[in-house]
Amino acid sequence: MNKLLKEYLRQNQYRSFDLKAVIFDMDGVLYDSMPAHDKSWQQTMDELNLQHIPYEFYLQEGRIGKSTINAVFQRNLQRDATEEEEQRIYARKSELFQQYNSGATMPGAKEVLDYVSKNGLKPVLVTGSGQPSLLNRLDTHFPGIFTPETMVTAFDVVHGKPHPEPFLMGLEKGGNLQPNQAIVIENAPLGIEAAVGAGIFTIAVNTGPLPDSVLTNAGAAIVFHSMTDLLGAIPEIIHLTKSIIV
Repeated sequence: MNKLLKEYLRQNQYRSFDLKAVIFDMDGVLYDSMPAHDKSWQQTMDELNLQHIPYEFYLQEGRIGKSTINAVFQRNLQRDATEEEEQRIYARKSELFQQYNSGATMPGAKEVLDYVSKNGLKPVLVTGSGQPSLLNRLDTHFPGIFTPETMVTAFDVVHGKPHPEPFLMGLEKGGNLQPNQAIVIENAPLGIEAAVGAGIFTIAVNTGPLPDSVLTNAGAAIVFHSMTDLLGAIPEIIHLTKSIIV
């Protein structure tokens, strides 16, 4: 880990970290919701006779809904969805998601958030989701951790992941931070690409079916296989960010 952190600093021309915040994705990091997203997207597209590729919605994870729909439309129909189509399709997907989603949180997620908070760092949420059924439960499952002022959702951005805009906004909401003042916890390749594009040290937690190589190829510095695994490593990571100088 020491080597990875030093490599980030050198590549981004920083002498040290000045860690103030940890930025978290939501689906697949805080909530075990990706299987329900995947199933509801697949069923919605199947109902419209639109073809999708294996693991498409894990690969598309992090995009705002409009972008996901247009990716499938372009492949099948060589055009973007109309606004009416987009609204109807996303409404159907959201309806199915509420049926399929258990609402379960990821084991270890609350403990990671609590550790970050107790060590004086600000947790910030950056998600491509616009699902009120999850967003409205954050304070129930993770009380006192996030506020509207420390959350970036699909409703806040023009360009969703993989564009860096959501994470640049996350840095602002963390306190007008520079990239070396935060680290990102992500599970999806497009989210990792967005975070790395914003210049932030990015840790992957692979809680889905994609190979680790997909996440490292997107730019993740290191891959853990659960939030519980990350919980075991986060004290060392935070300690090293306080001591490393290059």
